[in-house]
Amino acid sequence: MPEPTRTVVHLMRHGEVHNPGGILYGRLPDFHLSDVGIAMAERGAEYFKDRDLVHLRCSPLERTQETMAPIAARHPHLEVVTDRRVIEGGNQLEGKTFSGSHNALTDPRNWWLLRNPLRPSWGEAYTDIVARMRLAISDAAQAAEGHEALIVSHQLPIWMARMDATGGRLVHDPRKRECTLASVTSFTIVDGRITSVAYTEPAADLLAPKGSSKKFVAGA
Repeated sequence: MPEPTRTVVHLMRHGEVHNPGGILYGRLPDFHLSDVGIAMAERGAEYFKDRDLVHLRCSPLERTQETMAPIAARHPHLEVVTDRRVIEGGNQLEGKTFSGSHNALTDPRNWWLLRNPLRPSWGEAYTDIVARMRLAISDAAQAAEGHEALIVSHQLPIWMARMDATGGRLVHDPRKRECTLASVTSFTIVDGRITSVAYTEPAADLLAPKGSSKKFVAGA
């Protein structure tokens, strides 16, 4: 009887973005890594430099491409596949400010978008994100069969993929996601089935301390 085939697909969240205005940037162009974000990307490159990577896949947004760049540089024989299926979740509040006195959540004009957090009503349905992430992870696993693949994506899609794999609730409090900047969520797949999920933070010491005045926009 043949030995089961073990494949690992890593989902890495991008590094910190330069966003002094506290904008929900979502899928907007021209949001790039900050200096700290660049350092986080380098930590990711160190973490993956000796891994058995045979496949690289990335969201088309600048912050994920820039996070992938130093990793790809250490694996120059691998092509980076750009995949829109691992892009940030669609959000109708994109481009609005979520800090200081101009917080979009206090504007009555936006309240209709907040009417149903179960879907959610302000953006792409959680079930739709799950469906596209399933396909992307499956394709990456097939491409890396018996080895390891890396997908650089965004917090919400990664969290949805994790909840789907572990049987967790899709409806959730974004503040309670275990998916910090530059973190890695790893799916072990044996003969086409996800058997375990692991989580690590290679850039944990570069994160803003809890209680810090520094703000990150959730779901980025």
